[in-house]
Amino acid sequence: MGLNSVLYDVYERRLLRGIDPDKMPHHVGAIVDGNRRWAKGAGSEVDDGYQAGADKIIEFLDWCEELGIEIVTLWVLSTDNLRRPPEELAALLAVIEQLVEQLAQSRHELRLIGNLDMLPPASAQRMNRAVESSNHESKVRVNICVGYGGRQELTDAMRSLLFAESAKGRSLEDIAATLDVDDIADHLYTKGQPDPDLVIRTSGEQRLSGFLLWQSVHSEFYFSDALWPAFRRVDFLRALRSFASRERRFGT
Repeated sequence: MGLNSVLYDVYERRLLRGIDPDKMPHHVGAIVDGNRRWAKGAGSEVDDGYQAGADKIIEFLDWCEELGIEIVTLWVLSTDNLRRPPEELAALLAVIEQLVEQLAQSRHELRLIGNLDMLPPASAQRMNRAVESSNHESKVRVNICVGYGGRQELTDAMRSLLFAESAKGRSLEDIAATLDVDDIADHLYTKGQPDPDLVIRTSGEQRLSGFLLWQSVHSEFYFSDALWPAFRRVDFLRALRSFASRERRFGT
């Protein structure tokens, strides 16, 4: 083991000791950004960047399990991504499909978050089959956001709510008169799950781009300069240390 590896391990252990275990987030969301830029910087093909990003997701989930994080939500394909050139989109979807199948064969419980009707039918079917076979008694629940956009989610939630209430024979006026925030929350893609405590975005971008618009209203945010495939365990520990040091006010 080289000197750099020894120093890295020492620093990693020091970071971990500095995090109060009682202040760990239960639910972490991640915008896994920077795969294409990583590939360009490495002189590799875009496909290699997508695969490196998928490999990092598997590693990241291992870190989360080791640290006792219960729910992880990963944004891997946005509605904007669906407008990419057909060849590039097909390559990205192939990597995501393989990732979902690989995770389903491991110890994780999976859930797909997004509008799967926007995906090619064969791709959506392949991922749905994998999710149905995933472990439903795992230590870490994993949400894979695919075909996801925050505005699309809110649109779909309102549409679902209106259809459900209309089926009960209620008029639009009745629905509007009694509508509250819990009604909308019950129709989100993440219904039944707690909101994320911490949202991480890699690649140096300091914006959410529509990620969990409704659910992240009281989340803490952490922006890392590392491109996603280069995101290290120490980078994750820094994010957790930052989270643990904050006084959460939940909007008060």
